[in-house]
Amino acid sequence: MNHQIKFTTPEEAVKVIKSGDHVHLSAVASTPQCLLKAMCERGERHEFKDVHIHHLHTEGPAPYADPKFEGIFQLDSFFVGANVRPVTQSGYADYIPIFLNETQRLYRTGVIPCNVAMVQVSTPDKHGYVSLGTSVDATLAAVETADTVIAVINKYVPRAFGDAMIPMSAIDIFVQDDKPLEEAKFAQPNEIETRIGINCAELIEDGATLQMGIGAIPNAVLAQLGNHKNLGIHTEMFADGVLGLYEKGVINGAAKNIDKGIMVSSFLMGSQAVYDFIDDNPAVKMMDIGYTNDPYIIAKNDKVTAINSALQVDITGQVCADSLGTKFYSGVGGQVDFVFGASLSKGGKSIIAMPSITNKGISKIAPVLNTGAGVVTTRSHMHWFVTENGAVDLYGKTLQERARLIISVADPSAQEELDRAAFERYGSHHHYVKGYMGK
Repeated sequence: MNHQIKFTTPEEAVKVIKSGDHVHLSAVASTPQCLLKAMCERGERHEFKDVHIHHLHTEGPAPYADPKFEGIFQLDSFFVGANVRPVTQSGYADYIPIFLNETQRLYRTGVIPCNVAMVQVSTPDKHGYVSLGTSVDATLAAVETADTVIAVINKYVPRAFGDAMIPMSAIDIFVQDDKPLEEAKFAQPNEIETRIGINCAELIEDGATLQMGIGAIPNAVLAQLGNHKNLGIHTEMFADGVLGLYEKGVINGAAKNIDKGIMVSSFLMGSQAVYDFIDDNPAVKMMDIGYTNDPYIIAKNDKVTAINSALQVDITGQVCADSLGTKFYSGVGGQVDFVFGASLSKGGKSIIAMPSITNKGISKIAPVLNTGAGVVTTRSHMHWFVTENGAVDLYGKTLQERARLIISVADPSAQEELDRAAFERYGSHHHYVKGYMGK
């Protein structure tokens, strides 16, 4: 097909960007680095100013976020990844608080214009379609609404099905750059994370449909599911942890009501093995974030079990997951979408799982959240809470019962102080029950 495509250089392609434009970048492993480099070279020559950049979590370098580009580029991200965290915390970049399911709506309703979408796609098939591969998320909405779509055709982008498939007619400018996608490596779970994994796995029933993020705790949970049966996946993202369970037949989607037998995701980050897995695989659908993260669609499957993490939890069950005090650390993400979706699902469970203590020995369970901490999941949304010390169900419990249950899975070194705080808050009615704490 290549002879039918008129390719241009990255330098030529980014000439469409002008002052005041809003530019969307495809996310995670699919960020088109050659276009970023060319765009930043234009920025260094001061050829435009006040260009707004939007994206979800991206891997790899984010040169446009460098403070030296102040006044030239303004990053207003939908999620704060590690590569842009320091500049966001120092105010050079900014963050738009938004439920992940609504990121696509910002473009489709015109709340945020999309002048230029810069994406990476697979090589075309014989029908003239390319795939967005590992990043459908809000990228599909950006492609649909952008004035100009620049696509890097890259033979390493997997040909994923679902909403990822777009006609070449949706693209205005083509660039070729065959570079392997960014890979994400995850450390093996440590002892605490393994215990959290065991505690979560005990709550997961056969036939459950799972949502979990990436990182040590989801991997620890997945490592414990080898003897489960008929698990399904409906998630915003997955990584390497699901592959072994799929190969064993543990994950087969047989019990799902919608997308039966199919793993549904919106974006991916992992090793090359994950990218190879979704390539040309009809058992995986990469879907618009407005589909994967719609709580009412999530709830159509039974026994939806959503496992999400937190930075801090207070003794009433408020979950801080986006900031450390006033410093933004990540974002709202899809946590609320899935916490709510799982709670609406027949037999569903929403689980917040985290270590009870930081590696510096500070309790992550606190009497009150740190000043400025963002409540992502409210106390009324909170159902199951899991640490390495046990699992407690807070649904339908009073404030005093919640305090006792939450304190029971705190680190033993923090329990006395937490109990004193509960006593001060609720008076002598709040009894410290000897032997009640811990598992």
